Amino acid sequence: MSRKPTTGSEPSGSSTSGSSAAVASQRVADHLRAAILSGELRPGARIMQEQVAAQLGASRLPVREALRILAAEGLTVVKSNSGAWVSRMDMAECEGVYKIRERLEPLALSESVPNLTPEQVAELETIARQIELTADVDRFLALDRRLHLLTYAGCRVAQITTMVDRFWNTTQHYRRAFARLAGDSGWELIHAEHRLIIEAIKRADTVDAERFLTGHIRRTRLELAQHPELFTEDDHDSDHAAD
Repeated sequence: MSRKPTTGSEPSGSSTSGSSAAVASQRVADHLRAAILSGELRPGARIMQEQVAAQLGASRLPVREALRILAAEGLTVVKSNSGAWVSRMDMAECEGVYKIRERLEPLALSESVPNLTPEQVAELETIARQIELTADVDRFLALDRRLHLLTYAGCRVAQITTMVDRFWNTTQHYRRAFARLAGDSGWELIHAEHRLIIEAIKRADTVDAERFLTGHIRRTRLELAQHPELFTEDDHDSDHAAD
């Protein structure tokens, strides 16, 4: 008697192929994300899918999927039959995002503080010291991002942390501009605000932590509002295309 074929299972080759495609898409997304967050690809820069595929030795399918991943993160804009670009904001949009951050991130911090471990708090102090020792804008941005996102690591509301990550991505270019505008007094103020936030976290004082963080974000928004030229740069052209 012959055995009936098993139903409801996929051929192993199909599973392997799907896994490989996902890995390829993630590799492309990681490459483009790093280029955008580092400032190598500026807001408004067009992303040429064929060039990205050739550069990374990938087909266009994982590049398209990678662009969709990054669009969900707020880093790219993909238009059917038109192409893909690095996300950009005008001054009003950026101000609106910062106003949202002023309300959202203190909530994330308040939800996070009771759940942070002593090891995480100690790491925050280490990162803050590293920030105070650097004068390099790119290193500052990387450390500043690590510090703030670590303060939210105890937040167990996924919807909040997803929005926080997205807004950090979309404002990265403008934080870089803000950091370059800061003089010695500006850097000292940033360091002092970080210390106040961390001390409040150590006391488990969510009221003070929220208050200090709100002021920290608002000050950046107000400073950016004094520099409308940051939002009129014309990066939306082929000279800045990804390659």
